Amino acid sequence: MTKPLQTLALVFVLTLAATAIVRAQDKPAAPAPKPTAPSVPVKITVVISRSQGEKKISSMPYTLSVTGSHANLRLGTQVPVNLNMMPAPPMTPDGKSSPQVGSIQYKDVGTGIDCDVRTLDDGRFMLNLSIDDSSVYADEQALPGGTKGNPSFRSFRASNSMILKDGQTGQFTSATDKVTGETVKVDVTLTVAK
Repeated sequence: MTKPLQTLALVFVLTLAATAIVRAQDKPAAPAPKPTAPSVPVKITVVISRSQGEKKISSMPYTLSVTGSHANLRLGTQVPVNLNMMPAPPMTPDGKSSPQVGSIQYKDVGTGIDCDVRTLDDGRFMLNLSIDDSSVYADEQALPGGTKGNPSFRSFRASNSMILKDGQTGQFTSATDKVTGETVKVDVTLTVAK
């Protein structure tokens, strides 16, 4: 074989070897195991507590039983809100008081919780939670910046993920209302059903 042919054969062999190495390196790694729906039912307890300084005002527990991967809860009421109230004449011609004139709109207040649970390694669970909590201050309560006689509505919304083990409690979130100064804390406990 002549020298140019030997050089050409060597280049060809090296090119094939390099191609095989690159293909071996391009193989994707085995995919990481994806979180799956829990194979056992779990109980999720969500406690929404409110405090003013050191004084606890309320503590509202909600429990969701998750037998698949998702559960939600809706609890609330519709509150009537008077709109465009016009002063009515003080008395009707027959001497009875007449009602104020205006329209009424209803506003939803209450609690909504959406929970998605996935199983991870080592007996851990990933929770994806969305919490929507709203309430109304009665007409009689005067709030800073508000006027007495008009209801005020407050709302609290949070969405996040957290990882818990069986029996573990974690603080989901904590926030302070800038109008009232109340602190809202949400604690979540996961329990595997036996």
